[in-house]
Amino acid sequence: MTFEVQHTDNASDARTGLITTDHGQIKTPIFMPVGTCGSVKGVHFSELREQVKAQIILGNTYHLYLRPGLDILRKAGGLHRFNTWDRPILTDSGGFQVFSLTGIRKLREEGCEFRSHIDGSKHIFTPENVMDTERIIGADIMMALDECPPGESDYQYAKKSLGLTQRWLERCVKRFNETEPLYGYHQTLFPIVQGCTYKDLRQDAAKHVVDVLGKLNDGGGASIGGLAVGEPTEVMYDMIEVVNEILPKDRPRYLMGVGTPQNILEAIERGVDMFDCVMPTRNGRNAMLFTYEGTMNMRNQKWQDDFSPIDPDGCDIDRIHSKAYLHHLFKAQELLAMQIASIHNLAFYLRLVTDARMHIEQGDFTQWKRSVIDNLGRRR
Repeated sequence: MTFEVQHTDNASDARTGLITTDHGQIKTPIFMPVGTCGSVKGVHFSELREQVKAQIILGNTYHLYLRPGLDILRKAGGLHRFNTWDRPILTDSGGFQVFSLTGIRKLREEGCEFRSHIDGSKHIFTPENVMDTERIIGADIMMALDECPPGESDYQYAKKSLGLTQRWLERCVKRFNETEPLYGYHQTLFPIVQGCTYKDLRQDAAKHVVDVLGKLNDGGGASIGGLAVGEPTEVMYDMIEVVNEILPKDRPRYLMGVGTPQNILEAIERGVDMFDCVMPTRNGRNAMLFTYEGTMNMRNQKWQDDFSPIDPDGCDIDRIHSKAYLHHLFKAQELLAMQIASIHNLAFYLRLVTDARMHIEQGDFTQWKRSVIDNLGRRR
């Protein structure tokens, strides 16, 4: 993987870039739809390509490890061949999912022992076997195994947790460097910056990641984890600034699990390049649409006789179908409602980052951001 910074904004830390992988190029800033189990819920890959215009999607190591399992993925030739997505894929390490299984997991230096949420069977994730698992899945971009401490963790717990994450990272890098990709194309590893909301811990974590990036055999970028877990948004923005002051400018920066359209624009302004979140699809399945004019609840009676397009400036599906029709589908509990809403929201998120990229190139990003950000959060 290579990364080239193409434009920088004069009035902020926003920048555009180009990530090149063996499965294609990614123009940043970019939003990545979440395909937890090898699919983006309710959306065909043809729609992801043509309507959403997704350049890269996510897979989840924890879920893919449990189902369909490593044997099937290895026999298939990796996730790309198994699900037929021919563009880049990023896999997280499964750490977030494992550590959310409070009560059915045990944490120790070796790794994390947990029970499957499917059948209760016992498993262990270690830095070494997670690297091996991500090799078998075959994503272009792999995440290191980290501990995701609760957002409200006290300082001592956060410091202890970060120490474990850093020791695990050293083991991940060693295993990554010792092993080769299985399917004839390159893979790269992204370390994750943790540290909760404590400035000195975030600084320590970022400095350690910079050191580790110098040891990697194949490129690499930096992920910022453990945010958007309940802390005030201003604190999240402060932590992004603290970390990005230290992370190298010639590597892509990925803010994990964030967020609302406003969050994304604020993070772009602070120098973040990559984003993922389940919000567009999860909220879409619950009848909430994101637009430049604010959010819409499509179950509301006000839409029942509104025959205007869902979004006249949106994707083809937005322009074909009316608000009244989508309202009817949700009231009738038709599956197509969730599909249309998911496609709309994902296409809007990709449009948002594409517009941000255009305005960074034009040199008026901060003015444009100020002109749209308040409307993004209002309810229509």
